[in-house]
Amino acid sequence: MEIQSAVLNNEKPSRMRWVMISLAFLATLLNYVHRLSFTYLSADGDLRKLIPDSAFGDIAAAFFIAYMISNAFSGYVIDKLGTRIGYSLCMAFWTTAGLFHAFVVTPFQFGIVRFFLGIGEAGNWPAALKLTSEWFPPHERSTASGIFNSGSALGVIIVPPLVAYLGTAYGWQATFIILAIFGYLWLAVFWFVYYTPKKSVKSSKARIIPPGILFKTRFVSMFALSKFFLDPVWYFVTFWIGRYLVDVHHFSLKQIGLYAILPFVIADIGNIAGGYFTQFIIKKGIPIHKARKLSVCISAFIMAAPLLAAPFVITSPISALIVFGITGFGYTSYTANSLACPADIVPASATATVWGLGCIGTGLGGALFNFLSGRTLSMVSVSESYQAGYNILFFGYGALAIIGLLVVWLLMGPFTKNEALHAYVEVGT
Repeated sequence: MEIQSAVLNNEKPSRMRWVMISLAFLATLLNYVHRLSFTYLSADGDLRKLIPDSAFGDIAAAFFIAYMISNAFSGYVIDKLGTRIGYSLCMAFWTTAGLFHAFVVTPFQFGIVRFFLGIGEAGNWPAALKLTSEWFPPHERSTASGIFNSGSALGVIIVPPLVAYLGTAYGWQATFIILAIFGYLWLAVFWFVYYTPKKSVKSSKARIIPPGILFKTRFVSMFALSKFFLDPVWYFVTFWIGRYLVDVHHFSLKQIGLYAILPFVIADIGNIAGGYFTQFIIKKGIPIHKARKLSVCISAFIMAAPLLAAPFVITSPISALIVFGITGFGYTSYTANSLACPADIVPASATATVWGLGCIGTGLGGALFNFLSGRTLSMVSVSESYQAGYNILFFGYGALAIIGLLVVWLLMGPFTKNEALHAYVEVGT
């Protein structure tokens, strides 16, 4: 790619790349604010009365089914339309879906609006990934990916106190309306600020590779399989922590607002630490493809270990929050590196599509395991206790992380440039 050649020729990347990655960071932050506001508002108070455990799991499953469907085409659409139009459409869609949360009242209706939220939100990562590949040279991409993805962890830090305040002061309906306003403001700024740098225009508009061809490659199919097991771990942390604190430790919404930020402060560090660790070992001489794979596997192990140990080490709310935090650290470190992988392997015109195809696994795993989590918790909490139910979930999600690690290490193959895909693009240019 031309950006790679610029690095080899010691050409300095534009300083505007930091403005652009800041916009992706803010979009990711808003993505998580919209996603998790329902989670915390429904953990306690008036909305909790409308959403029992089984319905909560079903509503989460509806979100991830939509997430899976959207990922099958959103990346391809973004590659086709370009970053500016594609990213703007995603933000407009999910912000409007978030707004409609204020006007529904039954679990079924919430399932519908959460479904449409999932359709829109899935496009954030392929769009941000395409932005990163356009503006950053290869050796900076894991760090840049960590920066924009840290918006997810900062989002979950902001949501508990923000939602606790807004929900208590104005009610849950007004909270959804207020949050939507911020999304529309971002949309206006991005539309007038974003452009593709001249050096990346040609590669970003090169021949588009059909999703069917991409999915037949070893990397893409195993990438999707690994995300089927790894990504639901993060959604367990972010979707269920509020209910866990209420059910097991009897927290109120106000207490959740005060204490639930701790795990995500820890997790946010993983975005930067994970990306910088890879950049550091690359500078020490480890080839990019080996450094990336090593970092992903180390991060997956960090996800698994605290969850498998949780039933034995959790003795207080603080120890539970630390377990969630270390798990989140592992996940964000993993994501900072996995986000950088497609641009190392496939042509620039296919990066968003590849990420979207990989996230089909995310949506399918998120839907399946959230559905099973809700059902498991409902049954075990009645026959035994909430603590016993959550212990089963801790073990289960820890096992998922181990399986995902093995998929990456044994099945995904080397993270090196796919010559056949690059040749396919070059033939059409």
